Amino acid sequence: MKKVTLGTTGLQVAPINFGGNVFGWTLNEKESFDILDAFAEAGFNFIDTADTYSFWVPGNTGGESEAIIGKWLKLRGNRQDMVIATKVGFQNNDRPADVSKENIIKTVEESLLRLQTDYIDLYYTHIEDGKTPVEETMDAHAQLVKEGKVRHIGASNLSVENLVSSMTYAKNQGIPAYEVYQPHYNLIERSEFETKYEPVIDQYKLSVLPYYSLASGFLTGKYRSADDLGKSPRGGGANQYLNEKGLGILSALDKVSAKHDTQPATIALAWLLNQPHIVAPIVSATSKQQLAVLTQAPNINLDSSDLEVLNQASAY
Repeated sequence: MKKVTLGTTGLQVAPINFGGNVFGWTLNEKESFDILDAFAEAGFNFIDTADTYSFWVPGNTGGESEAIIGKWLKLRGNRQDMVIATKVGFQNNDRPADVSKENIIKTVEESLLRLQTDYIDLYYTHIEDGKTPVEETMDAHAQLVKEGKVRHIGASNLSVENLVSSMTYAKNQGIPAYEVYQPHYNLIERSEFETKYEPVIDQYKLSVLPYYSLASGFLTGKYRSADDLGKSPRGGGANQYLNEKGLGILSALDKVSAKHDTQPATIALAWLLNQPHIVAPIVSATSKQQLAVLTQAPNINLDSSDLEVLNQASAY
């Protein structure tokens, strides 16, 4: 798989980012290793996780995903071949959201231990906590970059105001700024990102790695009625899209995927890869069959008529 440059980071990544929230949740350790092996064997190298994945599972505390990835990296001896992204600051069972310097400095050490590595390629502010000044958060990240524990920083789930303030402070202080933004963005969830965030992305030349790239699985086409929602532990998230617009988008995906002899999920990801600033959509798979569908996306060449069909169906 041909690698692309992740914006100003210079990191070379294959254009699909594997979402590690399934590790320690819908996939156990062995199943996770099997999927990671297949992902790497297909030529992909970019893995996304967070310090809190998957705290929501009964019996978990957070960090399970990082620990699985770390063990896999160690056993395969391939750390230098992989680009690893993780995050800090999201709430878990023990504490609310926290992007204070104290928590960032503490949490990065825990992440490094679980990942069994001495550096993180891309470290995100996972969410704003409503109390920590952006100056404190950015200074903490700058310290980690200076110490070599983190190579590049990114952000997710920030308000536009917080993102702009963070970028302005970093520029004025001459310290590392966010180079990547991770938004909720897909074919059915377009308006907030395109109207509020895209101008800021343009201004600061940020690379974009969307999460929920398949809208909680809805854009795979497997949820077409309420009866389908029980097909997966994540099916409940797709219920909100079972309406006229959502079904219209599925119809458009069916049309374009039939033309290209592929699956709706592949086309939904290919559409994202045709949008400005998008480098590698974040997506998860729980089987090798699902993975094969997702990793085909970079090989699909959508023409102007394909994009028009999809854009019209998803217009807001």
